Amino acid sequence: MSWPERIAFSICGACRARITERGDAAETVWIPRDRRYGEKLATPDITIADLIGEVDPIKVAEGRYLSDELTIHYGLLPRTNRGIFALNELPDLAERIQVGLLNIMEERDVQIRGYKVRLPIDLYVVASANPEDYTNRGRIITPLKDRFGSQIRTHYPRRVEDEIAIMESERTAYADAGLETKSPEFMKQLVAEVTHLARRSPEISQRSGVSVRVTICNYENLLSSALKRAIRLGETVAAPRVSDLGAIAASTGGKIEMESLGDTTEDKVMGKIMQRAVLNVFNRTFTSGELDEVVGAFQDGLKIEVSDAMPAELYLRHLGQVRPLQTAVRKLGAQDPASVAAAVEFVLEGLHLSKKLNKDVQAGQSRYRGA
Repeated sequence: MSWPERIAFSICGACRARITERGDAAETVWIPRDRRYGEKLATPDITIADLIGEVDPIKVAEGRYLSDELTIHYGLLPRTNRGIFALNELPDLAERIQVGLLNIMEERDVQIRGYKVRLPIDLYVVASANPEDYTNRGRIITPLKDRFGSQIRTHYPRRVEDEIAIMESERTAYADAGLETKSPEFMKQLVAEVTHLARRSPEISQRSGVSVRVTICNYENLLSSALKRAIRLGETVAAPRVSDLGAIAASTGGKIEMESLGDTTEDKVMGKIMQRAVLNVFNRTFTSGELDEVVGAFQDGLKIEVSDAMPAELYLRHLGQVRPLQTAVRKLGAQDPASVAAAVEFVLEGLHLSKKLNKDVQAGQSRYRGA
């Protein structure tokens, strides 16, 4: 491309001046993909200078006139020319700043103060926002909303499998100090089921919503609880158990808003949701009557104690006492002691919530006995 063609292709005065001065010797730089994407979280303190541009006092002090286009320092949008720019939480942007976006969205040019600056900006603008009835912080002004080509409404994952896939891909991987972390499939389903039940709970504000971040944080807390136990007990494999579910109460409560609770409390609401989640996953895993032999062993006087601090090897002893329980554990895919411990607790808690076993809780331990 010859230098006259490069001048015609350039969109700003600074580029045209550089090509006029240097001709074919003017440098050309290839802009990689990561530099063709811009992003900004919309907040009330954002200014026109941040997004579009403003007069640079340093350039004026160097001797340029205010009427000179080269005194302008361009903002994020013009600098993302020939790229994609994303605005997160658009309603949080002050209305007067939203007005400044109109020309870029419609005419694809820039207006800064009194300058007659027309830049043929090739820019694709994407904005995210919660539905207007979900937030009281602000709104998208009608003229700007009219400039967007399409509005796409998304939704939370409708299937537990999709929730688990997102949870697995987005979670933080902990430095496990040489420990092996195994998360049984039924425990993953429990975490996702808690979120799905919370999204349907009348005690939880559905206007604020229950995001996938709740699922991710709950899963991280569950795994960290298992790792903490393995480190304390000197075990080489960590697997989360039903007794670790208490660890997700803090991460859930910090990300949801409750409706008027009345006589109940947030802990009671979350306790009921977690119990319902265990029962739902248990009923999807085992059919009616499949564990009758296990229940029969408890009717004969068997008692089993479990806790979140109990070594996994002790669960192997419980498994040896109840031979029918071994079949259920194998169905859950448990092979190593940590996974066996998780499977045993899941089966016992499921039978308790199905009203087939009694459960006594004392000093951080749970004891299961015949009903």
